[in-house]
Amino acid sequence: MIIKSLELENYRNYKNLSLEFDKGTNILTGENAQGKTNILEAVYLCSTTKSHRGSKDSEIINFDSEEGHLRTILNKKEEDIRIDIHLRKSKSKVIALNLEKLKKTSELIGILNVVLFSPEDLNIIKGGPSYRRTFIDMQICRLDSSYVFNLSNYNKIIDQRNKLLKDIYFQPALKETLFIWDSQLQSYGSQVIKKRREFVNELNEIVKEIHYKLTNQKEFLDIKYEPDTLEDEIENTLKQNAERDLRSKATSAGPHRDDYVININGMDARKYGSQGQQRTAALSLKLAEIEIIKRNTKDNPIFLLDDVLSELDSNRQNMLLDSISNIQTIITCTGLDDFINERFTINRVFEVHDGIVEVV
Repeated sequence: MIIKSLELENYRNYKNLSLEFDKGTNILTGENAQGKTNILEAVYLCSTTKSHRGSKDSEIINFDSEEGHLRTILNKKEEDIRIDIHLRKSKSKVIALNLEKLKKTSELIGILNVVLFSPEDLNIIKGGPSYRRTFIDMQICRLDSSYVFNLSNYNKIIDQRNKLLKDIYFQPALKETLFIWDSQLQSYGSQVIKKRREFVNELNEIVKEIHYKLTNQKEFLDIKYEPDTLEDEIENTLKQNAERDLRSKATSAGPHRDDYVININGMDARKYGSQGQQRTAALSLKLAEIEIIKRNTKDNPIFLLDDVLSELDSNRQNMLLDSISNIQTIITCTGLDDFINERFTINRVFEVHDGIVEVV
């Protein structure tokens, strides 16, 4: 899989931009705050429908405009595919695949597979549970449409149940309807937990070997899935917690509260890992993400590197570069000095300055 072109209109600091990428290594170079990461964000959005920065659509659209557009052409298994995304400040985004409007934005997941590695990925290791849940969920969603369905419905029901908990405060008689939502959370939540457990088992097989090599056979990494409840106990736990939920007006149990412990040599990396160990663990997870996509789709993802090579030592740089030698890569950096060392071939260089991009 490769991205052939990307067009942006009224996207962040780009009024109009048209880029054609090489199938190998593409470098976006320039000073900070010029718009390099905005390009990676646009590619990521075309893959996942969301910004990796957590930005809302209204924040992505150019300040002077009410609408923005993205268009990318990718080649997947020798077939060209066109993705159009129409962003609107006051309405939901519209997505089209080969000019056919999608009924749900989630239908785009899995069409364009990208792996993004940025400094913020350190939060997967050192941040709160939501970062780890998001990381795991994104991997499963791009590989399993049934998981997208179950997770989406589970999250919708959580929102509805939480609203009901607030309404019961004013209308106590509504308490009798709480069990309806509990039953549905059991149905969808049990499938979410089951798939998360299966995926973590697969991920562990891959990431252990990668991390072992990255650390010169000195460290063992493993991921332990810690579900908030077991899949067959969700409904009973919710019934037991009903009074507490009514007081807090929020659902206190279920897979939306799951966590994953990332251990290095048996110790929780979040609590006891050094900055270097945490960074290496994050890199291991990203390299494992590439391998999982390859195994499950029989195709290569696009790899996006946002100003991270300078933060890695030479051993980890070499491991990373060896892993991406055969896939299309888009890299941002502030200068080319770090790359002119014959470790890999640079196929195309773009210079970014104040929303203007030129091939050099």
